Amino acid sequence: MDSAAIDRFEASRGRLASLAYRLLGSAADAEDAVQDTFLRWQAADRERVEVPEAWLTKVVTNLCLDRLRSAQARHERAAGAWLPEPLLEGDPMLGPADTFEQRESVSLAVLTLLERLSPAERAVYVLREAFSYSHAEIAGILDITESASQQHVHRARIRIAAERRRGAEADPTSARRVVEEFLAAATSGRTERLVALLTADVTAVSDGAGLGKRLLRYRTRERVASYVRAGFKPTPAKRRLAGGSPAMHIALVNGSPAVLAVVDGRVVGAVAFEISDGKVTSLHGIAAADRLARLNEAWRQHEPDAPVIAAW
Repeated sequence: MDSAAIDRFEASRGRLASLAYRLLGSAADAEDAVQDTFLRWQAADRERVEVPEAWLTKVVTNLCLDRLRSAQARHERAAGAWLPEPLLEGDPMLGPADTFEQRESVSLAVLTLLERLSPAERAVYVLREAFSYSHAEIAGILDITESASQQHVHRARIRIAAERRRGAEADPTSARRVVEEFLAAATSGRTERLVALLTADVTAVSDGAGLGKRLLRYRTRERVASYVRAGFKPTPAKRRLAGGSPAMHIALVNGSPAVLAVVDGRVVGAVAFEISDGKVTSLHGIAAADRLARLNEAWRQHEPDAPVIAAW
């Protein structure tokens, strides 16, 4: 392949990766899809490709749809053990973040809700909300009609809105302050203050450090508060599992504030928060090493703020 063709692909790599990540929720799978797209580009009759960016978008989108529809993917997701892979702020795979819709589309809460859509609905929603493709362009990418594209995005918006509490977007300073209060309450035993920081319809999901096959899910303020109190209570067993006594940092993960537990420069756990109107609406707890691999790569190159708790 000539250098011009390689350069053309590389110019689109970042956009393709952020699209694939939103469709698959996994950075590792997104990288595989982009690499497969490169192989298709390498083998293509490029003289007949009129608009390379559109061609590459169509290929990567359909490769992602094939993966979502595969028997293995259906089994993993149906088994109840799937969570999005978190990404540290600044990761290019997070992609465009100029509008509220673009920022929202990559949040862990929305990536989790996208799992409840059909692959076609998910693709149309992402292409429309995160990348501002027209329905005519989406119809060409997915080989459907414009009317079908409009119907898919309409259904997707309704399903996401039905299960998502949306208030005003929290500014980073106030969101961090809520997380700091939350962490102080969780680690000090102030259960009443902890409950007061949660919305009535708060939800929490955890991978249980990857020790079980299924995710742990909690609803209602009391159950979520109980889970948080137990999770943030330090014990010798937890320190052994973590490999030491973690420092607790606050960082941005998928655009939302998160508490990261760090031992010897390695992130061993992350709790990401969604905040609306000064209260926590959802939490995602992730500690399985494979889900934290890319976040750890970014953390090693990151200059973190001072920890809010130096040794847990």
